Amino acid sequence: MFHSGKKPDMDIPDPRLPSHRILELLATDANLERLELVTKALGSDKRLAILSFLGAHTCTVLEIAEALDIPQSTANLHVNILEKAGLIKTDLQPATRGLQKVCARAFDRVVIQLPAESGGQEESTIEVSMPIGTYVDARVFPTCGLAGEMGIIGHLDEPATFFEPERIYAQLIWFRRGYIEYRFPNRLPPNADLDNLEISFEVCSEAPLHHSNWPSDITLWVNNVEIGTWTSPADFGGEHGALTPAWWDDNNSQYGLLKVWKVTPGGSYIDGIKISDNTLSNLDMAPGALIAVRIGIKDNAHNIGGMNLFGSKFGNYPQDIVLKQRFTRKPNQETS
Repeated sequence: MFHSGKKPDMDIPDPRLPSHRILELLATDANLERLELVTKALGSDKRLAILSFLGAHTCTVLEIAEALDIPQSTANLHVNILEKAGLIKTDLQPATRGLQKVCARAFDRVVIQLPAESGGQEESTIEVSMPIGTYVDARVFPTCGLAGEMGIIGHLDEPATFFEPERIYAQLIWFRRGYIEYRFPNRLPPNADLDNLEISFEVCSEAPLHHSNWPSDITLWVNNVEIGTWTSPADFGGEHGALTPAWWDDNNSQYGLLKVWKVTPGGSYIDGIKISDNTLSNLDMAPGALIAVRIGIKDNAHNIGGMNLFGSKFGNYPQDIVLKQRFTRKPNQETS
Protein backbone atom coordinates (compact mmCIF):
# COMPACT_ATOMS: atom_id res chain seq x y z
CA MET A 1 0.00 0.00 0.00
CA PHE A 2 0.92 3.70 -0.07
CA HIS A 3 1.79 5.48 3.15
CA SER A 4 3.43 8.84 3.68
CA GLY A 5 4.30 8.50 7.36
CA LYS A 6 7.32 7.09 9.13
CA LYS A 7 8.12 3.45 8.37
CA PRO A 8 7.71 1.20 11.45
CA ASP A 9 10.16 -1.61 12.15
CA MET A 10 9.09 -4.49 9.95
CA ASP A 11 10.67 -7.60 8.54
CA ILE A 12 11.82 -7.57 4.92
CA PRO A 13 10.41 -10.48 2.85
CA ASP A 14 12.71 -13.48 2.67
CA PRO A 15 14.20 -13.54 -0.87
CA ARG A 16 14.26 -17.34 -0.61
CA LEU A 17 10.46 -17.50 -0.76
CA PRO A 18 9.38 -19.50 -3.84
CA SER A 19 8.65 -17.45 -6.96
CA HIS A 20 5.87 -18.16 -9.44
CA ARG A 21 6.85 -16.21 -12.55
CA ILE A 22 6.28 -18.80 -15.23
CA LEU A 23 6.68 -18.45 -19.00
CA GLU A 24 4.54 -21.05 -20.75
CA LEU A 25 5.07 -21.61 -24.47
CA LEU A 26 3.15 -24.02 -26.67
CA ALA A 27 5.32 -25.48 -29.42
CA THR A 28 3.21 -24.48 -32.42
CA ASP A 29 3.93 -22.69 -35.69
CA ALA A 30 2.30 -19.55 -34.27
CA ASN A 31 4.91 -19.43 -31.47
CA LEU A 32 7.88 -20.53 -33.58
CA GLU A 33 9.68 -17.17 -33.60
CA ARG A 34 9.38 -16.74 -29.82
CA LEU A 35 10.44 -20.35 -29.24
CA GLU A 36 13.56 -19.83 -31.33
CA LEU A 37 14.47 -16.67 -29.41
CA VAL A 38 13.93 -18.34 -26.02
CA THR A 39 15.75 -21.59 -26.82
CA LYS A 40 18.67 -19.68 -28.35
CA ALA A 41 18.87 -17.46 -25.27
CA LEU A 42 18.91 -20.48 -22.97
CA GLY A 43 21.48 -22.33 -25.07
CA SER A 44 24.50 -20.63 -23.49
CA ASP A 45 26.20 -21.31 -20.17
CA LYS A 46 27.02 -17.59 -19.80
CA ARG A 47 23.41 -16.53 -20.33
CA LEU A 48 22.23 -19.20 -17.89
CA ALA A 49 24.74 -17.83 -15.39
CA ILE A 50 23.35 -14.32 -15.92
CA LEU A 51 19.79 -15.56 -15.32
CA SER A 52 20.95 -17.37 -12.19
CA PHE A 53 22.72 -14.23 -10.93
CA LEU A 54 19.64 -12.08 -11.60
CA GLY A 55 17.48 -14.47 -9.58
CA ALA A 56 18.64 -12.73 -6.42
CA HIS A 57 19.69 -9.32 -7.78
CA THR A 58 18.59 -6.38 -9.85
CA CYS A 59 21.82 -4.99 -11.22
CA THR A 60 23.64 -3.18 -13.99
CA VAL A 61 25.44 -4.71 -16.96
CA LEU A 62 28.76 -3.71 -15.37
CA GLU A 63 27.87 -5.57 -12.17
CA ILE A 64 26.96 -8.64 -14.24
CA ALA A 65 30.29 -8.47 -16.06
CA GLU A 66 32.22 -8.19 -12.78
CA ALA A 67 30.27 -11.04 -11.15
CA LEU A 68 30.84 -13.38 -14.11
CA ASP A 69 34.39 -12.14 -14.78
CA ILE A 70 33.69 -11.32 -18.44
CA PRO A 71 34.19 -8.12 -20.47
CA GLN A 72 31.38 -5.60 -20.22
CA SER A 73 30.89 -5.73 -23.99
CA THR A 74 30.34 -9.50 -23.78
CA ALA A 75 27.90 -9.09 -20.89
CA ASN A 76 26.01 -6.46 -22.86
CA LEU A 77 25.74 -8.82 -25.86
CA HIS A 78 24.30 -11.61 -23.70
CA VAL A 79 21.91 -9.18 -22.00
CA ASN A 80 20.59 -8.00 -25.37
CA ILE A 81 19.86 -11.60 -26.43
CA LEU A 82 18.06 -12.34 -23.15
CA GLU A 83 16.08 -9.10 -23.41
CA LYS A 84 15.03 -9.84 -27.01
CA ALA A 85 13.75 -13.25 -25.85
CA GLY A 86 11.75 -11.56 -23.07
CA LEU A 87 13.63 -13.43 -20.33
CA ILE A 88 14.87 -10.26 -18.66
CA LYS A 89 13.59 -6.70 -18.33
CA THR A 90 15.87 -3.68 -18.56
CA ASP A 91 15.57 -0.03 -17.66
CA LEU A 92 17.85 2.92 -18.33
CA GLN A 93 18.66 4.88 -15.18
CA PRO A 94 20.85 7.94 -14.56
CA ALA A 95 24.49 7.23 -13.70
CA THR A 96 27.53 9.36 -12.93
CA ARG A 97 28.19 9.57 -16.66
CA GLY A 98 25.08 9.31 -18.79
CA LEU A 99 22.72 6.35 -18.42
CA GLN A 100 23.23 2.78 -17.27
CA LYS A 101 21.15 -0.29 -18.09
CA VAL A 102 19.61 -2.01 -15.05
CA CYS A 103 18.50 -5.63 -15.52
CA ALA A 104 15.93 -7.82 -13.76
CA ARG A 105 14.89 -11.41 -14.45
CA ALA A 106 11.36 -11.65 -15.83
CA PHE A 107 10.64 -15.35 -15.18
CA ASP A 108 11.71 -18.08 -12.77
CA ARG A 109 10.49 -21.03 -14.81
CA VAL A 110 10.22 -21.66 -18.54
CA VAL A 111 7.79 -24.37 -19.63
CA ILE A 112 7.62 -25.50 -23.26
CA GLN A 113 4.55 -27.61 -23.95
CA LEU A 114 4.85 -29.96 -26.91
CA PRO A 115 1.73 -30.40 -29.08
CA ALA A 116 -0.26 -33.56 -28.40
CA GLU A 117 -2.05 -35.73 -30.91
CA SER A 118 -5.61 -34.44 -31.08
CA GLY A 119 -7.37 -37.78 -31.49
CA GLY A 120 -9.86 -36.33 -33.96
CA GLN A 121 -10.54 -33.20 -31.95
CA GLU A 122 -9.11 -29.70 -32.22
CA GLU A 123 -7.89 -28.13 -28.99
CA SER A 124 -7.89 -24.36 -28.77
CA THR A 125 -7.53 -21.58 -26.24
CA ILE A 126 -9.25 -18.21 -26.08
CA GLU A 127 -7.44 -15.62 -23.98
CA VAL A 128 -8.74 -12.24 -22.80
CA SER A 129 -6.56 -9.77 -20.87
CA MET A 130 -8.52 -7.31 -18.72
CA PRO A 131 -6.78 -4.16 -17.35
CA ILE A 132 -7.23 -4.06 -13.59
CA GLY A 133 -8.83 -0.61 -13.69
CA THR A 134 -11.76 -1.72 -15.88
CA TYR A 135 -13.83 -3.27 -13.09
CA VAL A 136 -17.58 -2.67 -13.28
CA ASP A 137 -18.46 -2.90 -9.58
CA ALA A 138 -16.65 -2.30 -6.31
CA ARG A 139 -17.39 -2.45 -2.60
CA VAL A 140 -14.20 -1.61 -0.72
CA PHE A 141 -13.18 -0.47 2.76
CA PRO A 142 -10.09 1.51 3.86
CA THR A 143 -7.24 1.35 3.76
CA CYS A 144 -7.83 1.62 0.01
CA GLY A 145 -6.58 3.41 -3.06
CA LEU A 146 -5.56 3.39 -6.71
CA ALA A 147 -2.23 4.14 -8.37
CA GLY A 148 -1.30 4.52 -12.04
CA GLU A 149 2.00 4.70 -13.87
CA MET A 150 2.40 8.41 -13.11
CA GLY A 151 0.93 8.80 -9.63
CA ILE A 152 -1.94 8.31 -7.18
CA ILE A 153 -5.45 8.36 -8.66
CA GLY A 154 -8.05 10.30 -6.68
CA HIS A 155 -7.90 10.34 -2.86
CA LEU A 156 -6.39 7.78 -0.52
CA ASP A 157 -8.71 5.80 1.77
CA GLU A 158 -11.80 7.15 -0.01
CA PRO A 159 -14.01 4.37 -1.49
CA ALA A 160 -15.74 6.87 -3.78
CA THR A 161 -12.42 7.24 -5.65
CA PHE A 162 -12.99 3.72 -7.00
CA PHE A 163 -15.69 5.15 -9.28
CA GLU A 164 -13.69 8.05 -10.71
CA PRO A 165 -13.37 7.88 -14.53
CA GLU A 166 -9.57 7.80 -14.16
CA ARG A 167 -9.81 4.40 -12.45
CA ILE A 168 -9.36 2.75 -15.86
CA TYR A 169 -5.69 3.81 -15.76
CA ALA A 170 -5.02 2.02 -12.47
CA GLN A 171 -1.97 -0.24 -12.30
CA LEU A 172 -2.22 -0.97 -8.56
CA ILE A 173 -5.42 -1.38 -6.53
CA TRP A 174 -5.52 -1.99 -2.79
CA PHE A 175 -8.19 -2.29 -0.10
CA ARG A 176 -8.65 -3.78 3.36
CA ARG A 177 -11.78 -5.84 2.65
CA GLY A 178 -14.60 -5.97 0.13
CA TYR A 179 -14.38 -6.81 -3.57
CA ILE A 180 -14.01 -5.61 -7.15
CA GLU A 181 -15.82 -7.26 -10.06
CA TYR A 182 -15.01 -7.59 -13.76
CA ARG A 183 -17.11 -8.74 -16.72
CA PHE A 184 -15.41 -10.82 -19.42
CA PRO A 185 -16.94 -11.73 -22.78
CA ASN A 186 -17.72 -15.42 -23.27
CA ARG A 187 -16.06 -16.07 -26.63
CA LEU A 188 -16.58 -19.82 -26.66
CA PRO A 189 -17.45 -20.84 -30.26
CA PRO A 190 -20.72 -22.63 -30.99
CA ASN A 191 -20.62 -26.43 -30.72
CA ALA A 192 -17.43 -26.33 -28.64
CA ASP A 193 -16.92 -28.12 -25.33
CA LEU A 194 -15.26 -26.06 -22.60
CA ASP A 195 -12.44 -28.09 -21.03
CA ASN A 196 -11.42 -25.61 -18.35
CA LEU A 197 -11.58 -21.96 -17.34
CA GLU A 198 -8.40 -20.33 -16.02
CA ILE A 199 -7.98 -16.92 -14.37
CA SER A 200 -4.60 -15.52 -13.33
CA PHE A 201 -3.35 -12.28 -11.80
CA GLU A 202 -0.62 -10.88 -9.54
CA VAL A 203 -1.80 -10.32 -5.97
CA CYS A 204 -0.65 -10.13 -2.34
CA SER A 205 -1.81 -8.99 1.11
CA GLU A 206 -2.26 -5.32 2.08
CA ALA A 207 -0.35 -4.17 5.17
CA PRO A 208 0.74 -0.72 6.42
CA LEU A 209 3.62 -0.04 4.04
CA HIS A 210 4.62 -3.73 3.68
CA HIS A 211 5.08 -6.75 5.95
CA SER A 212 6.68 -10.16 5.44
CA ASN A 213 4.22 -11.91 7.77
CA TRP A 214 0.74 -10.59 6.97
CA PRO A 215 -1.69 -13.37 5.98
CA SER A 216 -4.83 -12.53 4.05
CA ASP A 217 -7.60 -14.76 2.67
CA ILE A 218 -8.20 -13.72 -0.95
CA THR A 219 -11.25 -15.25 -2.64
CA LEU A 220 -12.30 -15.59 -6.27
CA TRP A 221 -15.88 -15.92 -7.54
CA VAL A 222 -17.07 -16.69 -11.08
CA ASN A 223 -20.71 -15.96 -11.96
CA ASN A 224 -21.43 -15.61 -8.22
CA VAL A 225 -20.01 -19.09 -7.50
CA GLU A 226 -17.19 -19.14 -4.95
CA ILE A 227 -14.25 -20.86 -6.64
CA GLY A 228 -11.86 -20.85 -3.72
CA THR A 229 -9.69 -18.91 -1.29
CA TRP A 230 -5.92 -18.50 -1.27
CA THR A 231 -4.13 -17.24 1.83
CA SER A 232 -1.49 -14.74 0.83
CA PRO A 233 1.46 -14.94 3.23
CA ALA A 234 2.70 -11.37 3.00
CA ASP A 235 2.63 -7.87 1.58
CA PHE A 236 5.91 -7.83 -0.34
CA GLY A 237 8.01 -4.68 -0.26
CA GLY A 238 11.37 -3.26 0.67
CA GLU A 239 12.82 -4.15 -2.75
CA HIS A 240 11.59 -2.49 -5.91
CA GLY A 241 9.34 -4.58 -8.16
CA ALA A 242 10.69 -5.31 -11.64
CA LEU A 243 7.94 -3.25 -13.27
CA THR A 244 7.04 -0.87 -10.44
CA PRO A 245 7.42 2.82 -11.45
CA ALA A 246 10.46 4.64 -10.07
CA TRP A 247 8.31 7.23 -8.24
CA TRP A 248 6.73 4.56 -6.01
CA ASP A 249 8.64 4.34 -2.71
CA ASP A 250 10.41 1.05 -1.89
CA ASN A 251 8.78 1.00 1.55
CA ASN A 252 5.34 0.61 -0.03
CA SER A 253 3.93 -2.64 -1.48
CA GLN A 254 6.08 -3.59 -4.47
CA TYR A 255 4.95 -6.87 -6.01
CA GLY A 256 2.81 -9.94 -5.48
CA LEU A 257 2.67 -13.57 -6.55
CA LEU A 258 1.13 -14.76 -9.79
CA LYS A 259 -1.80 -16.99 -8.81
CA VAL A 260 -3.76 -19.22 -11.18
CA TRP A 261 -7.35 -20.27 -10.45
CA LYS A 262 -8.71 -23.05 -12.66
CA VAL A 263 -12.18 -24.61 -12.94
CA THR A 264 -12.53 -27.99 -14.67
CA PRO A 265 -15.24 -30.65 -15.04
CA GLY A 266 -13.71 -32.32 -11.97
CA GLY A 267 -13.36 -29.38 -9.57
CA SER A 268 -11.57 -26.11 -8.86
CA TYR A 269 -7.85 -25.56 -8.32
CA ILE A 270 -5.32 -22.93 -7.29
CA ASP A 271 -1.88 -23.48 -8.80
CA GLY A 272 -2.81 -27.09 -9.50
CA ILE A 273 -4.01 -27.87 -5.95
CA LYS A 274 -7.69 -28.75 -5.61
CA ILE A 275 -9.60 -26.33 -3.40
CA SER A 276 -13.27 -27.12 -4.01
CA ASP A 277 -15.72 -29.42 -5.80
CA ASN A 278 -17.25 -26.60 -7.84
CA THR A 279 -17.06 -27.58 -11.52
CA LEU A 280 -17.71 -25.94 -14.87
CA SER A 281 -21.29 -27.18 -14.73
CA ASN A 282 -21.88 -24.97 -11.65
CA LEU A 283 -20.93 -21.75 -13.44
CA ASP A 284 -23.89 -21.27 -15.80
CA MET A 285 -21.63 -20.50 -18.76
CA ALA A 286 -24.36 -19.72 -21.26
CA PRO A 287 -23.12 -19.08 -24.84
CA GLY A 288 -22.75 -15.36 -25.46
CA ALA A 289 -23.34 -14.44 -21.81
CA LEU A 290 -20.83 -12.43 -19.80
CA ILE A 291 -18.45 -14.05 -17.33
CA ALA A 292 -18.47 -12.21 -14.00
CA VAL A 293 -15.18 -12.45 -12.09
CA ARG A 294 -15.09 -11.10 -8.53
CA ILE A 295 -11.92 -10.83 -6.41
CA GLY A 296 -11.98 -9.83 -2.78
CA ILE A 297 -11.77 -10.34 0.97
CA LYS A 298 -14.89 -11.74 2.63
CA ASP A 299 -16.32 -9.90 5.65
CA ASN A 300 -16.08 -13.12 7.67
CA ALA A 301 -12.66 -14.22 6.42
CA HIS A 302 -10.34 -15.75 9.01
CA ASN A 303 -7.46 -13.54 7.85
CA ILE A 304 -8.68 -10.07 6.86
CA GLY A 305 -5.31 -8.82 5.71
CA GLY A 306 -6.39 -6.82 2.69
CA MET A 307 -5.38 -7.15 -0.95
CA ASN A 308 -3.02 -5.55 -3.48
CA LEU A 309 -3.85 -6.26 -7.13
CA PHE A 310 -1.11 -5.47 -9.68
CA GLY A 311 -1.48 -4.52 -13.34
CA SER A 312 0.86 -5.13 -16.26
CA LYS A 313 3.04 -2.10 -15.42
CA PHE A 314 3.36 -2.60 -11.66
CA GLY A 315 4.92 -5.43 -9.67
CA ASN A 316 6.87 -8.34 -11.18
CA TYR A 317 4.61 -9.76 -13.87
CA PRO A 318 3.83 -8.00 -17.18
CA GLN A 319 0.17 -9.01 -17.26
CA ASP A 320 -3.25 -7.81 -16.16
CA ILE A 321 -6.11 -10.18 -15.24
CA VAL A 322 -6.00 -12.96 -17.82
CA LEU A 323 -8.95 -15.27 -18.49
CA LYS A 324 -8.39 -18.37 -20.63
CA GLN A 325 -11.02 -20.69 -22.02
CA ARG A 326 -9.62 -24.00 -23.25
CA PHE A 327 -12.02 -25.97 -25.41
CA THR A 328 -12.26 -28.78 -27.93
CA ARG A 329 -14.34 -29.11 -31.06
CA LYS A 330 -14.56 -31.74 -33.76
CA PRO A 331 -12.67 -31.06 -37.00
CA ASN A 332 -14.44 -29.32 -39.86
CA GLN A 333 -17.05 -27.76 -37.54
CA GLU A 334 -17.89 -24.30 -38.79
CA THR A 335 -18.17 -21.42 -36.38
CA SER A 336 -19.86 -18.12 -36.85
